[in-house]
Amino acid sequence: MRILFDELTKVFTDKKRGKKESVVAVDHFSFEIPDGQLIGLLGPSGCGKSTALHLISGLHTPTSGRIYFGDEDMTDVPVEKREVGVVFQNYALYPHLSVLENIMFPLDNLEGNKRISPNEMRSRARAAAKLVQIDELESRRPKELSGGQQQRVAIARALVKQPRVLLLDEPLSNLDARLRLQTREEIRRIQKGTGVTTIFVTHDQEEAMSISDQIVVMQSGRVQQIGKPQWVYDFPANLFVAKFLGTPPINVFRGSIRGGRLFIGKDDVFAAPGLSDQEVWVGIRPEGFILDEQGPLRCTFQSLEMMGRDISVMAGHVALEGERLQALLEAGSGIPAGAAQVNFSLKPDKVHVFSRDTQVRLDWQKGGMGK
Repeated sequence: MRILFDELTKVFTDKKRGKKESVVAVDHFSFEIPDGQLIGLLGPSGCGKSTALHLISGLHTPTSGRIYFGDEDMTDVPVEKREVGVVFQNYALYPHLSVLENIMFPLDNLEGNKRISPNEMRSRARAAAKLVQIDELESRRPKELSGGQQQRVAIARALVKQPRVLLLDEPLSNLDARLRLQTREEIRRIQKGTGVTTIFVTHDQEEAMSISDQIVVMQSGRVQQIGKPQWVYDFPANLFVAKFLGTPPINVFRGSIRGGRLFIGKDDVFAAPGLSDQEVWVGIRPEGFILDEQGPLRCTFQSLEMMGRDISVMAGHVALEGERLQALLEAGSGIPAGAAQVNFSLKPDKVHVFSRDTQVRLDWQKGGMGK
């Protein structure tokens, strides 16, 4: 099911001390989700991603704008008629019902010509349980299940209605790290198996990037960038996106363009043809550093951490935003004992330049180091 958002806006009004205060939770939200894709809605707490999900499900009514499922305008369609499956953060399972009964519950509330027989309900519930690989647990109660198993029950219950759209609102936040990894892989498998258009809300960028066909990065109710996860990581639209994506986070420096050269502080690091003289922000991914005695970026050495496959070098620089930069280098990269300074060359494709005023990424022809 293709989903289209057309200038979708949601404003909440709150009365405080006799005065009305308006909060724009979703601000002119416009983009299209292709049929059958898994989309990650990603952003910090309070950015509007859960509100957007509630607008899709019908739990909230938009202040303005329209929502379409295919060519059908769903903006004013009641929740129960949208054919949407929702999995919330807390799973909301009924403790007195078995796994199978929990999965069957939505079918028992179907009305009119959608009503099905008890045998058909049981058959569909068992098929959903098998899809999420909990069919052998159908007689258990929720309290007898692990967190990951409860989450699968919630997904099966959402899928048993054969929804046109599946909405997942922070579904992994209650799981430990190992279960989160396992369960997000299961979500991807289930989504591919069903082909249902799925929207996955999370603040965890690693989760969103690992399973999504596309990610939508949000801030303050506005879409900052939409695209395939690796593309958004490699070509962030602005400084916010660059800083939000990536673990460890991107290193940000105060820089400038002078005479067709990129400077970080006083260090002349790149030829930057095509850019006018201006003050800029320079973002360098942790994997973008190369240890080089003759490298143009001169930093004060702080510490080194062995990480098995990589080593992590902590260093300082006068133009750095923050206390230290982190560089990920190949294991075996040597730093002389007692070194006070480390020099780096930079990988051009891991360096991003942003306008100091607008924070928008600047397109530039990255020149050679020191050339």
